[in-house]
Amino acid sequence: QLQLVESGGGLVQPGGSPRLSCTASGAPLDVYDIGWFRQAPGKAREGVSWQSTVDSRTYYLDSVKGRFTISRDNAKNTVYLQMNSLKPEDTAVYSCAAVPPLLATSYWDDENEYEFWGQGTQVTVSS
Repeated sequence: QLQLVESGGGLVQPGGSPRLSCTASGAPLDVYDIGWFRQAPGKAREGVSWQSTVDSRTYYLDSVKGRFTISRDNAKNTVYLQMNSLKPEDTAVYSCAAVPPLLATSYWDDENEYEFWGQGTQVTVSS
């Protein structure tokens, strides 16, 4: 059974550049597509980024394009989300999720597609 654990969150100043990690155990991550999601207080969870394990293709939420980068290190069984130029509106609980390769990549941001979830890590952007 795949288990995911996020780390790297915390209090960050506007403009900061933290990197979130999603470390897997119980199974190799390289057989799964990985998505990062976030949920702000009072808002629905939204897809932030996704990477295909088949061809490393990536997708991003429009509001984070050019600021966030998803990557993976299969040797460490870890996926990363590098976040740059953070804004207060990026404040949320960030979670990683895994799914066998999606047949329809247009659903990358649909949380119902994912089978395995981490517990989430809080990112608060504030001065």
